[in-house]
Amino acid sequence: QVQLVESGGGLVQPGGSLRLSCTASGRITSFDVMSWYRQAPGKQRELVAEIRSGGTTNYADSRFTISRDNAKNTVYLGMSSLKPEDTAVYYCYAKRVVNVEGAYRDFWGQGTQVTVSS
Repeated sequence: QVQLVESGGGLVQPGGSLRLSCTASGRITSFDVMSWYRQAPGKQRELVAEIRSGGTTNYADSRFTISRDNAKNTVYLGMSSLKPEDTAVYYCYAKRVVNVEGAYRDFWGQGTQVTVSS
């Protein structure tokens, strides 16, 4: 069973920056997609950023940057110009396609709290 462990969350002032880390128990190169999601109180979980195995990235917001270090089996989420509305639990997600029909296995981390407040 793959484990994803997030770290780096905490309290930051508006306008500040933060970098989250997600370290996998296995090789991140085995995943087709790795993503960051977030969930604020009373809201649905939403995609923040993703990076595909070929290196393609997608972002919900240009203030965020996703990157990876294959040697460390770690994916990062850089966040800048943070706003109070960025307050949420941030989750790491990994997806591995297992056959040509598109069946897949996916994994979630336990989440890390980010609070943006003065």
